[in-house]
Amino acid sequence: MKKIRVGRNRSVVIEENEIPKLKHYIIGKDDIHDGLDFYNKVINADLFEVLGFLPNEFADLIIVDPPYNLDKNFNGFKFNSMNAEKYEEYVESWLSILCKKLKPSGSLYLCGDWKCTSSLQRVLERHLYVLNRITWQREKGRGAMNNWKNSMEDLWFAVKNPKDYFFNVEAVKMKRKVIAPYRENGVAKDWSETDEGNFRLTYPSNFWDDISVPFWSMPENTNHPTQKPEKLIAKLILASSKAGDLVFDPFLGSGTTGVVAKKLGRNFCGVEINEEYCFYAAKRLNMADEDKEIQGYSDNVFWERNTLALQKKINKKHSAKPIQSTNLFGDEE
Repeated sequence: MKKIRVGRNRSVVIEENEIPKLKHYIIGKDDIHDGLDFYNKVINADLFEVLGFLPNEFADLIIVDPPYNLDKNFNGFKFNSMNAEKYEEYVESWLSILCKKLKPSGSLYLCGDWKCTSSLQRVLERHLYVLNRITWQREKGRGAMNNWKNSMEDLWFAVKNPKDYFFNVEAVKMKRKVIAPYRENGVAKDWSETDEGNFRLTYPSNFWDDISVPFWSMPENTNHPTQKPEKLIAKLILASSKAGDLVFDPFLGSGTTGVVAKKLGRNFCGVEINEEYCFYAAKRLNMADEDKEIQGYSDNVFWERNTLALQKKINKKHSAKPIQSTNLFGDEE
């Protein structure tokens, strides 16, 4: 029996008649060969079946969201938790190869949670230079009765050469509302006064509290159990790649890395073992041809949570004005 969707439910759904059209994004495991054209493709295969056909040093940026050390069912593909030693052996089995796929000046981000993050760090430091750990807050769930609510995840930031890597902090500024605006000689100091409120552009730290995990009223949402937000991935891509660069995701899931790369003018390649998730990725890539919006990112800045209505109001105001009057931030942009 087909489920009845709530009117505001905007989650991605694959219809039977869409599948033939979506297949052009997907490379099946039987089509993998030497000299494979993998640019802007989703490869539906086990990662180990693919890595040998991908050249070394091809990726400018690699974003890795592997199975955490938890019992988890990925649409029939079950991952079972294990002791730390075994999990590190598992991570080593693919990360050691992945790092060879990174360009000499490339960067890699590795996702994890409290249980597996130490193991990830230990393995990562064998192969790359770790420059930082980003912790991001995901607001979802009601908590637990017998423990603290797990609402944080980590992103390990690593590079091949700490003296030669790309990082554009100007591309990932945050726009925050000023609660207690400070003036110097009557003039706003490091903030801008607008009709919509007082705002300051800030450089991001390694703690991010502006991320919302996808849910049913967001058009990026799928039924993937560990889907990462487009806004989260956009920060990584904008900071650590340039337009036209190649972004590789070896655990693509429902396609967020590829979708965001496409929206931001990068090339992508992703590997995903589950066929249904590949079709979700393909559907979202197809949608990105028409809709380039990334929720929480507009006017070339990232916004705080729960400001979507304000963003739309400002963007509507901008579109109704001549181009010369659209700078809200004075000299800071």
